[in-house]
Amino acid sequence: MENLKIFEATEFQNVKEIIYHSAKVYAEKIAFVIKHKEDKKVEYENITYKRLLEDINKLGTALYQMGLKGKKIAVIGKNRYEWAISHLANLLGGIVSVPLDKDLQYDELENSLVRSKASCIIFDEKQEEKIAQIKEKGNTELKEYICMSELEGYLSIKKLMQKGEKLLEENKEYIQAKIDEKIMSILLFTSGTTSKSKAVMLSQKNIASNIYAMQCVEDIRSTDTNIAFLPFHHIFGSTCLIMMLASGVKTVFPDGLRYIKQNLNEYKVTIFVGVPVLVEAIYKTIMKEIEKQGKTKLIKTATAISNCLRKVHIDLRRKIFKQVIDALGGELRFVISGGAPADPKISKGFNDLGIKTAQGYGLSETSPVICAENDKIMKNGSVGVPMINDKIEIENPDENGIGEIKVKGPNVMLGYYEMPELTNEVLKDGWFYTGDLGYFDKKGILYITGRNKNMIVLKNGKKIFPEELETLVNRIELVEESMVFGLPDEKDKGDYKLAVKIVYNKEEAKEKYSEANYEELYKIIWNQIKQLNTTFPRYKHIQKLILTDEELIKTTTKKVKRQEEMKKILDKV
Repeated sequence: MENLKIFEATEFQNVKEIIYHSAKVYAEKIAFVIKHKEDKKVEYENITYKRLLEDINKLGTALYQMGLKGKKIAVIGKNRYEWAISHLANLLGGIVSVPLDKDLQYDELENSLVRSKASCIIFDEKQEEKIAQIKEKGNTELKEYICMSELEGYLSIKKLMQKGEKLLEENKEYIQAKIDEKIMSILLFTSGTTSKSKAVMLSQKNIASNIYAMQCVEDIRSTDTNIAFLPFHHIFGSTCLIMMLASGVKTVFPDGLRYIKQNLNEYKVTIFVGVPVLVEAIYKTIMKEIEKQGKTKLIKTATAISNCLRKVHIDLRRKIFKQVIDALGGELRFVISGGAPADPKISKGFNDLGIKTAQGYGLSETSPVICAENDKIMKNGSVGVPMINDKIEIENPDENGIGEIKVKGPNVMLGYYEMPELTNEVLKDGWFYTGDLGYFDKKGILYITGRNKNMIVLKNGKKIFPEELETLVNRIELVEESMVFGLPDEKDKGDYKLAVKIVYNKEEAKEKYSEANYEELYKIIWNQIKQLNTTFPRYKHIQKLILTDEELIKTTTKKVKRQEEMKKILDKV
């Protein structure tokens, strides 16, 4: 299949070109909405595209005057306007931006700062305790500490912008800075699920090429309102942030997962980009509301009728399900899910309601998107087709066509920072070896089956992809999350028997089985596992269940740390 181009888009070489173009084309349009809360009084501040560029240039000029030209600046904090302009001020001035996860523990934070050799850190006031400790210990190369808010004893973004505004009257060095789009511009620490985090080196060409590719296939409009739920420190979050700005979209900030429904209504959000956990949370909110109103049967019937009508090209979804869509603000039209495999049932559920849902696939090392569903190609359970400027191949496919996914394109990273051996392991002849397993169907649509390192190989050579089974286990009543793994078989050394660790939903259990104790809940879930087993070939049968209400150990991007979980399990066996 040829790489599709559905929408017209302009290709830029770097982020500076993107922001300058948007500031000109969308000058008076709103780029960001900032909510100010004081007591019970709420005010909204609109930041236009023109002002956004002015703010970036003020901050960037002040950073240059501090001697930070050509240095590395770390940015840490929640998603907010100050985070966005800090990251963009770095990129537009050729300063290397080092986005850091706000949930890092002190040791990990210090280690990331040491490894990155950052000269300055821009931080959210909630990080004050850790920052004070880092400053006191003095183990890093940090010379400057800038707070996103006013905080005693620290420079603030607001004061620096005021300073930059005055400097700009005579000093144009920052504005005139030339960008070398091929060198490292972003240093991004991945949340390693099995080992020490790797620092990915990305160039502005990497980012700009990926934004262009996404604009060519995804229906993102300048009339859209996007809610920035994806953490900006995550490459999917920060590339989406810039893609929204490239498309003239208005971006608003959420108040937290608990307020998602309220925020969708408050801002009349039209587009939502999230990891499956967030997307599923919204879907479950809808379904609970439908169940509460006793309309489950009605919705099922309406869905069946609607789907029949669509076969004869009559699409009434948004009219039929208007009440459901109104509960989410009435304007939500597009959901993009990425960062991890989504449950096909959730994607289908949204699409059935008339809310278009596309699944994408990518990695930090590919800036990030290499494959996605789009208006022309939507296949439930798939991750769509390669991006317009990417080439994807399957390395050493087995008899089912499954093998390691490798990719070549302008969005592939420069390498891992100061890790040449690891870089050479994954970058070969211009190809990036993802470590993910998958296959193409006859139409050239890609399906992910799991991670190479998670695959369970039985003694008879049969391969099991735990992720595939987990998707099905997670649909079982009461199951919050699960992890399928191979437990060494005591009777047959060198072989495995399949086991699953399930975290059950305490609230749901209390609601549906208020009298049931742990043993009874175990029995309810185990019976459903046995039922599920009947739908698999024998070698895929789950033979052991571990049941808990304690959340699985995860990275800050919500990926299960399988090795740590296995260690915990084996210690108890």
